[in-house]
Amino acid sequence: MPAEQSANTICAPVASGPRFPLWGLLALATAAFIDVMTDLLPAGVLPQMSGALHVPPERIGVLVSAFAVASSVAAIPVTTALRGLPRRPVLIGVLTGFAVFNAVTAVSASYLLTFGARLLAGVMGGTLWSMLAGYAARMVPAERRGRATAIVLAGITAAMAAGIPAGAALATVSGWRPIFALLAAVPLLLVAWVRWQVPALPGEAAPDRPSLRRVGSLPGIRTVLAVTVLLLTGHQAMYTYAAPFAARSGPGDASLVLFVFGAATIAGLGITGALADRHLRSVLLAALAMIATAMLALGLITHNQATLLTAVALWGAAFGAAPTLLQTALIDASGPVSADVATSMQTTVYNIGIAAGSLAGGVILDHTGAAALPWATALLTTVALAIVAAARRHSFPATRPAHKNPAAQTAKTTRIGGSPKCDPAQQNTPRTG
Repeated sequence: MPAEQSANTICAPVASGPRFPLWGLLALATAAFIDVMTDLLPAGVLPQMSGALHVPPERIGVLVSAFAVASSVAAIPVTTALRGLPRRPVLIGVLTGFAVFNAVTAVSASYLLTFGARLLAGVMGGTLWSMLAGYAARMVPAERRGRATAIVLAGITAAMAAGIPAGAALATVSGWRPIFALLAAVPLLLVAWVRWQVPALPGEAAPDRPSLRRVGSLPGIRTVLAVTVLLLTGHQAMYTYAAPFAARSGPGDASLVLFVFGAATIAGLGITGALADRHLRSVLLAALAMIATAMLALGLITHNQATLLTAVALWGAAFGAAPTLLQTALIDASGPVSADVATSMQTTVYNIGIAAGSLAGGVILDHTGAAALPWATALLTTVALAIVAAARRHSFPATRPAHKNPAAQTAKTTRIGGSPKCDPAQQNTPRTG
């Protein structure tokens, strides 16, 4: 048989691929939801926690920073140490950790004990984020990995659009402790769901682990990471202290402000899904410009709730788009072979931005007042916008690179009824001569 015919026969598409593991992916999305809720809920219940723990509001903001710092520090070393272990037990261990440390937070009357629980919960968060995207990608054939990853990462949007605002609203009725108690119970239920629907995948073999230094030196990687940290620092400085800022403009209903922000992120994510594949650079530039414009509006308003909510909606729509665009740009720069390592690096940088923003916002609130917060965010976002505009070659090119999927080139074959065909889990496209 000619070589061309042999290659096409070996890698002929399989007529019926494996069933799409929707319920397993939704379990991973729920894990993402729990992580974001645990991370950001103190920002939504800041006044209540401040009173209960007898500390000023900026000290509650530091609890967000503590989670983010621990996630940032743990992401790369803990992920590296655990990469060789089976994936499902690691995931179950992380979920159990969330249950324990959220339970401690729910009952703690000590700020120091709460701070320690947040640090350990942050380690769980850094470990989770470094494995979620890779887990989802390994659960489906190559041609469906984008859809699978989108479903898992929708847990972020659900938490920000509905979870944090709902938690803030419920806290005004029942207090903040029952909300954290719920965040302790849900992960235990999720463990059963994971064992039922999420497949048991092996760890990574040592020869398949790309070097962190090699990935970090690839053209474009550092620029994308720099834009990520600038965006998150500016965003978190404003988001963490949305409640005291909202108090300047009308009734000061933080839950309403967070709800408008979260609902707008859904619209931003939908627009991104429709345009990012063909227009990543221009959509990212537009999103950063929208955030800067929204911050200018927030900095100029005086006791006008309508303007406040309109600017917050613009901010939310733009921010709903930006992180997805940055992750896509990072994977474009790294290529699919190094995507897992690049994602762990972005997890660290992302949480550095959250921690820096929460700390900087607290300092600004304490020394200058809430009115200065949007100006700081506008400055950092404008710097990020300038970097994206200048990085036309590697990081944010007008035309996205088309990486070959090495799994399609080294696909193992299986014989079904004596006919060699590609393994659907490894196949990307039929090979041609």
